[in-house]
Amino acid sequence: MTFSNPAGARAAEGAASYTQALLQVLGTREPLEVLSEMISWLEERILALDETALRRAEAPGKWSVVEVIQHLADSDLVFGFRLRMILTEDKPRLQGYDQDAWAATFHYRDVEVDTAIEQLRSLRSANFHVLKRLSGAQLERVGLHSERGPESAGFLLRLMAAHDLVHRRQIDRILSASGSPG
Repeated sequence: MTFSNPAGARAAEGAASYTQALLQVLGTREPLEVLSEMISWLEERILALDETALRRAEAPGKWSVVEVIQHLADSDLVFGFRLRMILTEDKPRLQGYDQDAWAATFHYRDVEVDTAIEQLRSLRSANFHVLKRLSGAQLERVGLHSERGPESAGFLLRLMAAHDLVHRRQIDRILSASGSPG
């Protein structure tokens, strides 16, 4: 199954089905466990790969492994900000964003893989520091997403873990399509 993250005009109608599909991928897995595994999972996949394999897209118009990793880092940046807003403000507005616009504007294609992984490692560590200390009441705090409506901190946690799993599948597909080991 592949995913398309709705953005722009079609965001509202696609948001519910997108999040439902993501959460199905997570199933009953423990979100904190999934999030804690991502860096080592990535390093195992890409350790032996050359630059060409890391920069080869799955198909025209799709992302390469490096671009996916940079997207994961930026997603952790956005997730961490949203989480912190939910924890410190009363029903804050959580702005959606266009991931493809971020990829183009911030030149994901040109990022060094080590830089992308280091950004992800740093952001994930900072977010994990907050996540592992959340109380039940904090997990129930809510923000108002501009496209998806009310979302609790606990829901965001599950969504982020599912997001990791979806991109693991994507990286495996990219490597498989290119004939690279992974």
